[in-house]
Amino acid sequence: MKFKQASVLPGFGPAFSYTLFYLCLIVLLPLSALVFKTAHLSWAQYWDVISTERVVASYKLTFGASLIAATINLFAGLLVAWVLGRYRFPGKGLIDALVDLPFALPTAVAGIALTTLYAPNGWVGQYLEPLGIKVAFGRLGVVLALTFIGLPFVVRTVQPVLQDLEAELEEAAACLGAGRWQTFVRVIFPALLPALLTGFTLAFARAIGEYGSVIFIAGNIPLVSEITPLIIISKLEQYDYVGATAIATVMLAISFALIFLINLIQWWHGRRLGIRK
Repeated sequence: MKFKQASVLPGFGPAFSYTLFYLCLIVLLPLSALVFKTAHLSWAQYWDVISTERVVASYKLTFGASLIAATINLFAGLLVAWVLGRYRFPGKGLIDALVDLPFALPTAVAGIALTTLYAPNGWVGQYLEPLGIKVAFGRLGVVLALTFIGLPFVVRTVQPVLQDLEAELEEAAACLGAGRWQTFVRVIFPALLPALLTGFTLAFARAIGEYGSVIFIAGNIPLVSEITPLIIISKLEQYDYVGATAIATVMLAISFALIFLINLIQWWHGRRLGIRK
């Protein structure tokens, strides 16, 4: 079995060893400590910690809001990447820079800004409140915050792929009689699908662990708008380290399962297209 590809530059052995060492030190060691800390609990104690009504409600909100936000960003990010990658217009550089703003903006600042806008007396919230639309201090606010911080992951993943697509393929499809929609569905979309799935995965993973921007706009009402990271932080502040790690292991397991599923879909799609990794 061949483990490496032929290369002009030597050094596979040291580079591979360093890669394994770095991953073990930075990724596996902290995760292992998380699991070992939880091992102090019996199964009954572990289940009592992770299955309380308040914690289960936080799971549903955290993962549900993260999935909704990532799905919104999947479509919105594709549209933004399409405009930035395919058209030239005045102010394009400014819009391109604004896409990266959630990367650079501290999450607490983002949360305060969103709360200022969408609070009942905020610039936007004062017009939504009479319509019965409550954004701040509720679940909708959580989705809004997670959508805000996740958009750049989809845009920056899809945009380079769009720019690298060969125009000759689209021209060939048009010459064969394909309309714009047929060209997009049969030529462009299959090439973008791996990048879209990658962007979705990154946005989803980022949303699950988000804390700073959410706590300001969510209201943090137990059983209503309380996210799981907030419960973990609360337990740490109460010096309940075992309880915090127990809840964290549930988030770790669910996150890993969902990300593994998405990667499995990517692998299946790549195999259909004959792409080897």
